[in-house]
Amino acid sequence: MMAQLFFRYGAMSSGKTIEILKVAHNYEAQGRKIALMTSGLDTRDGVGTVASRIGLHRKAIPVDDKMNLFDLVQAKSTKDEEAGDGKIACVLIDEAQFLKKHHVLECARIVDELKIPVMAFGLKNDFQNHLFEGSENLLIYADKIEEMKTICHYCGHKATMNLRINNGKPVYEGEQVQIGGDESYYPVCRFHYFHPDTIR
Repeated sequence: MMAQLFFRYGAMSSGKTIEILKVAHNYEAQGRKIALMTSGLDTRDGVGTVASRIGLHRKAIPVDDKMNLFDLVQAKSTKDEEAGDGKIACVLIDEAQFLKKHHVLECARIVDELKIPVMAFGLKNDFQNHLFEGSENLLIYADKIEEMKTICHYCGHKATMNLRINNGKPVYEGEQVQIGGDESYYPVCRFHYFHPDTIR
């Protein structure tokens, strides 16, 4: 099977991190090596930690703005092969919305030149419904795009947006990046993004 670049996106609380940890476990249970990465921006559980809301967590390679992912994976895979450990079978990236364009292009090279699949998980749009740089470029360059679904915080409809909350009130202005969890962001449908106080 040909290697592909996958982008799995979803609103907050759609189970992206649980899914990436499950995929990592499944690869390793088969004796296959993975490279697990996450954004260096998210320091809630320490730099370089992939952590889910239900308490599962593990260490990962923190990605910073200047890092070359192709060089990193190529060097790691070659070193592992020379040590007799086998090459990397899959690259998994959490919080992929924070990737830069060059990171996404490097992921494409990992797939096309090293023949290693890359699975990136993250948000598609920010709290103002603008695409993140990483998400925008993954939507352009990914071979396969899949939505991970969750329901609106206020009703049973599908959540497609993230509502930023500050002291219990919705916030529509501010910096794009403000790291936070359930207390800072609600997954919401379009209606409740604009009308959070209205019963549908």
